[in-house]
Amino acid sequence: MISFLFQEQPYGGDAGGAAAAGLGIGFMLVGLAFTLLILAVLWWKVFVKAGKPGWASLIPIYNLFVLSEIAGKPAWWGILLCIPGLGFIFFIIVCIALAKKFGKDTGYGLGLAFLGIIFFPMLGFGSATYDPNAAT
Repeated sequence: MISFLFQEQPYGGDAGGAAAAGLGIGFMLVGLAFTLLILAVLWWKVFVKAGKPGWASLIPIYNLFVLSEIAGKPAWWGILLCIPGLGFIFFIIVCIALAKKFGKDTGYGLGLAFLGIIFFPMLGFGSATYDPNAAT
């Protein structure tokens, strides 16, 4: 019975499976690009409200440095946000600080971190104003 697992299986090539995999990867990359574009537009509004140039949201990694500054954290926290795994913890901290700079509470900051596609438009297009002197 177990010898069946070790038998050599014929492989005739499955062009349809390879095409489907390629199509799936293509859709995933287009979806990722679309998501990043939406995020850049949403961050643009938040950056402008905070008195920073909106174009800074379009430049990868640099936008993390600017986001850290807006949140009242040192700019070098942008490096910490790039560390896999650990970066998400710092992103949560930055989002909470960002919410407080806009007069929102910790719950709103957690919403920014975990449901940014909903909370960043509310922050950018809503009536919240940026207070650079707010405690974080």
